[in-house]
Amino acid sequence: MSSILTNNSAMVALQTLKSINMNLGKVQSEISTGKTVESAKDNASVWAISKVMSSDVKGFEAISDSLALGQSTVGVALNASESITDLLQEIKGKIVASQEENVDRGKIQDDVVALRDQIASIAGAAQFNGLNLIKTESVNTGATNTIAEQLENAEAGEVNILSSLDRSSSGVTSTSIGLDKQSLDTGAQTVGTVAASATTIDATEALTANTATIADGATENFGINGDITAADRQANRVIAGDTYEIQASFFGKLSAAIGTDITDDIAYVAKAGDTTADIASGLATRVNMALAEAGYENDFAAGFIANADGTAEFTITNNSGAAGAAAFAGTDMVVTSGGTAGGGLDLLTDIDVSTEGGAKAALVAVESLIQNSIDSAAVLGSSAGRIETQADFVSKLTDRLTSGIGSLVDADMEAASAKLQALQTQQQLGVQALSIANQAPQTILSLFR
Repeated sequence: MSSILTNNSAMVALQTLKSINMNLGKVQSEISTGKTVESAKDNASVWAISKVMSSDVKGFEAISDSLALGQSTVGVALNASESITDLLQEIKGKIVASQEENVDRGKIQDDVVALRDQIASIAGAAQFNGLNLIKTESVNTGATNTIAEQLENAEAGEVNILSSLDRSSSGVTSTSIGLDKQSLDTGAQTVGTVAASATTIDATEALTANTATIADGATENFGINGDITAADRQANRVIAGDTYEIQASFFGKLSAAIGTDITDDIAYVAKAGDTTADIASGLATRVNMALAEAGYENDFAAGFIANADGTAEFTITNNSGAAGAAAFAGTDMVVTSGGTAGGGLDLLTDIDVSTEGGAKAALVAVESLIQNSIDSAAVLGSSAGRIETQADFVSKLTDRLTSGIGSLVDADMEAASAKLQALQTQQQLGVQALSIANQAPQTILSLFR
C-alpha cells in the first residue's frame, strides 16, 4: 500500500540518518577535545572518578613545590653545618698547637676568635626564605606558663614539610616530614635564679645521691630527675622554652693536694627537647673543662650514663690516688627563672687558650663541639635524603595518576579516525537512502496519467 500522507521508508531513513549524525558528532568531539568522556553526561561514574583523581594531581603538584622548598632549605643548612664542622676542625688544630709551652698562645687565641666569629656568621646566614634550621633564638625564661604552654614551646624547634596526601574512605589527610631544628649558633647560656625546691614545678630534688667525698678509684653516680610526664610527650624529655628552663647545676668544690680549688658554680641550662642524657652530657663536659683548667684532668673525670629507660646519671670518678681527696656537694636541678638556653656551640664562647689551663679546658670542649656539629650534619643529611626520596616518589606518583586519568577519559585517536571515516560514508549513504525514500510518493503520479 502506497500513501502520500505517510512515508514509512522516509521515516526509517531519517531516523537512521539522525543516529549516524549523532555518532558522527560524538566522534568529531572526541577528535577535537581528545577526550572520550568530556562531561558527566558522557559517562557519569568515569567522569566523577577522573575529577577526583585530577584534584589529587593538583594537590601533589603543590606538594612537589613544598618538597622542593624543603630540599633547598635543608640543603642550605646542611652545607652550613658541614662548613662549620670544617672550621671546628681548624679550631681543634689551633687548640692542639696551644698545648705546647713554647708558642704564642695570645696569637693562637686571636685565630680561634676569628674562626669562632666566622662560625657565628655562617650560622646566622644559613637561611632560605627566612627559615634557618641551624640557629636558635635565645629567649628569656620566666615562671608563669602552664605545662601545656611549656610543651608547645618545646615543640617550637620542629619544622614540618608537607610531603603527601592520603586518601581513604573517610576523606583526605595530609602528612608531613618533621625536621628537628639543629642548634649550631654560638650564643652563650645564661644561668637564671635558682628557685627553692619547695616551690618549683615538675622538678624537685633532681640531682640525687649527693655526697661529700668520693673514695679513691670510685665513681659516684648522681641521678638526673625532673622529667616531664605527659600523655603526648616522652617521659624522658624535659622542657626549656619561652618561660621555663631546667637547670642542671654542679654547685660545689673539688679540692686536693694538687691544682686549684673549683669554687665557681658549674651549670648546664637545658635546651628545648633535651633528654636527661643531654643534660648529664652537657654538665659533664663543663665539669671536665673546669677540671682541666684547674689541673685535675688526670685526677678526676666527669661523665654520664644513659639508662635504657630514658633516664640518665651524672658521674664523677676519683683517680687521684688519695681516698677522700675530692669533695663534691651538688644541689638540685631545678626550674629557674631569668636565664636563657645557649646555642649548640655555646662552649665556643668559653674557649680561651691564652693560658695553660685554658688550653687544656679548650681541648676538652672542642671534642664536644665537633661531635655536636657532626651529629647535626648527620641529622640534616638524613632529612635531606628523606625529602629527596619523597620528592622522587611524588613525581612518579603524579605521573601514574595522570596516566590513569588518561586511560579513563582520553580518546583512542586511531579508533576515532577510523570510526570517523566509516560514519562519514554512512552519512552519505543515509542521505541517499532518504532521498530515494522521499521520491517514492512521486511514482503515484503515474497512476493518474
